[in-house]
Amino acid sequence: MKIAIITGASVGIGSATAQVFLDEGFTVFCLARRECPVAGVHSIACDITSEASIGRSCDTLESALQNCAQVALVHNAAQMRKDSVDDCSSESLVEVMQTNVIGINSLNQRLIPLMPNASSVIYVGSTLSEKAVPGTFSYVVSKHAQLGMMRATCQDLMGRKIHTALICPGFTDTEMLRKHIGTDPKVEADIAGVNSFGRLIKPGEIAEMIRWAHHNPIINGAVLHGNLGQKTH
Repeated sequence: MKIAIITGASVGIGSATAQVFLDEGFTVFCLARRECPVAGVHSIACDITSEASIGRSCDTLESALQNCAQVALVHNAAQMRKDSVDDCSSESLVEVMQTNVIGINSLNQRLIPLMPNASSVIYVGSTLSEKAVPGTFSYVVSKHAQLGMMRATCQDLMGRKIHTALICPGFTDTEMLRKHIGTDPKVEADIAGVNSFGRLIKPGEIAEMIRWAHHNPIINGAVLHGNLGQKTH
């Protein structure tokens, strides 16, 4: 049996990723507060900010992981807030880091020891894992941290035949992005205009990158950008 475990698979890139793995014959588990809308996906209610909730979810997964052939562990869930260095309180920063970094670590601690050869740990970062824009302070900090986590994961798993990568989407048409930029056509056009194709990325395009990354251990430790070629300044 092949298993995909995807956090935040209830919407956007996560649900698109659930679909592509399901289409390939994987047993797919969604860890999220909301159920995955994709028929056939096993939804496990999980609050990534809660150690107790993560623990219960991993208890449920433990039996499924016995004797499986491979596991794709996809860290997709994320929290994005509008904030800056001037107004991001330490309390707010901790809350974002709990979702975007600490919860990932808790899942890794429980699940990686149960994962066989040919498995992967895929982090879904952002172009903001390697650069910054105004007004997304806590998100930028957390996504930079994910880059370090991926590289450290790669080094610590050397010789265990479990590979890792950081997928860095550009502006993707998801619920999270819409909450951040709204639905004004001019704003959308301005955002889409930063890449060479002048459009937002589709969640399914990033899902295909994630699926490909799982099957290709040669990219172990790599940062893979999916942004349609962003303009540099």
